[in-house]
Amino acid sequence: MKQILSYYKPHIPTIFLILILLFCQAMSELALPGFMSDLIDHGILRQDLSHIYSTGVKMMGITLFLTLCSIGVSFLAARTAAKTSRVIRSELFSKITSFSKVELDKFSTASLITRSTNDMQQVQTATIIILRIAFFVPIMGVGALIKAISTSVELSWTIALAITAMFLLMLFAFKVTLPKFAVMQKMIDKLNLIMNERLTGTLVIRAFNAEHREERRFDQANRDLTELNLFVNRAMSVMMPLMFLIMNFTAILVVWAGAGLVDTANLQIGDVIAFIQYSMQVIMSFLFISILFIMIPRAIVSANRVGEVLAVDPQITDAENPVFLSVTGEIEFKNVSFKYPDAEDDVLKNISFIAKPGQMTAFIGSTGSGKSTLVNLIPRFYDVTEGRILIDGMDVRSISQKHLRQSIGYVPQKGILFSGTIESNLRFGAGEASQHDLEHAASIAQALHFINEKPTGFEEPIAQGGINVSGGQKQRLSIARALTKKAPIYIFDDSFSALDFKTDAALRKALHKNMSQSTILVVAQRINTIKDAEQIIVLNEGEIAGIGTHKQLLESCQVYREIAESQLDKEEL
Repeated sequence: MKQILSYYKPHIPTIFLILILLFCQAMSELALPGFMSDLIDHGILRQDLSHIYSTGVKMMGITLFLTLCSIGVSFLAARTAAKTSRVIRSELFSKITSFSKVELDKFSTASLITRSTNDMQQVQTATIIILRIAFFVPIMGVGALIKAISTSVELSWTIALAITAMFLLMLFAFKVTLPKFAVMQKMIDKLNLIMNERLTGTLVIRAFNAEHREERRFDQANRDLTELNLFVNRAMSVMMPLMFLIMNFTAILVVWAGAGLVDTANLQIGDVIAFIQYSMQVIMSFLFISILFIMIPRAIVSANRVGEVLAVDPQITDAENPVFLSVTGEIEFKNVSFKYPDAEDDVLKNISFIAKPGQMTAFIGSTGSGKSTLVNLIPRFYDVTEGRILIDGMDVRSISQKHLRQSIGYVPQKGILFSGTIESNLRFGAGEASQHDLEHAASIAQALHFINEKPTGFEEPIAQGGINVSGGQKQRLSIARALTKKAPIYIFDDSFSALDFKTDAALRKALHKNMSQSTILVVAQRINTIKDAEQIIVLNEGEIAGIGTHKQLLESCQVYREIAESQLDKEEL
């Protein structure tokens, strides 16, 4: 919460101006009942038209002044809330994009979206209400109470009775509803999670005829959230009419008690009217306080949820004095071990090898052997638990993350495209690339042919997630995007799996011809994809089972031979 409050420091002068305007508005509103009393007692009852006119003009001037103050407060409060929320959202986005896989695994995607949208909206709305009401209510309430007592001490008991009744009502309502707000935000997280899974997994859900099951799952989460919302809203819907009932009963009590005082000449009629207005202002202040106590706790929950994200220090950070070097691409693993956070066993154990520029180093092994984890350590998506990873003799942890990743062309297991065009996707990591560079990268990735067949070529729209292209096309575009960077290091994490054998072979041949100076790391499941690699590393249960060429491993590594025999004929071996 303190971290969120720090974002309001630049707006302290504006907040101070808002306080001045609120004070002027409150004083103006408190002055009106006094003028009304004077108008009745010295104007209407005495039939003094000139006094009526002069007092009326003063009241109109005060009303105009307080209206201008109110408009000013509303404008400044809205602007302060919007500007502060914009800065926090930007910081939140920057923080999330700096997260490593460790931090992203800590918060679910659905929760991060909720915190960036719904929670931030709660904070922004609460900011406006606090600036508009929270500062105004104490001035108004205390001022109206003082004015009421100074008008008639004898009638003060009616206000005391009303305040007591409203306080008890508010205490009961808040005790019932406040604990529900934290639960409500978690339910919104769950609803967003189900919706995200439903949208991203549509094809799988349809393939398994699981639409009705997912609908029931969503309906249950939706029903739980709706019931909780209804519970809170019902509590508030009961509370508000009761408060207005107390307000009306107070007015009746003031009129009844005031009539007796007027009858005994201890109070004037104008003072009774003024006292009613003051008592209404006191009660309205409590009504606003009840609104604040509804909004602020929920906003505090939301602010704390946003603060949790902002307070996280990413585990993967740059060194105090990061190194900026011109990478040539030699990669060395020295006794590297790694285990995921909170895991008991190492995923990788004592990995050592050297990958040289101009060569393809391939990784193969059974599912879960640690191939993808190994290559994800190079761009520091995770940091090693033990050992060191060196690029050109420098530990990757001493190199600036930005500089390190600029030197790597990365293609993940799952091809990911962004909404835009084919061109915008290929330029994603190389904004200055020329049209020739795009065509050259697409040609190597075996994507140029189908791009040219599109009606608008490189300007062909790509839908979110690349859902309007096939799996193979998506993978080839992802490869072309990496190649456009012209990086000294390329990582292909099982990136050829959606390609047919002919396209796979053509792509590997083009890579060998055009990327002869780069270090190429390939994770693969198919022997055909990697059998021509200069170095093949076989992983088995997180350990290196063998290193060598295809022919060498067939003779020296039983694990590799078993994989090869399961995929290739004897003639191909």
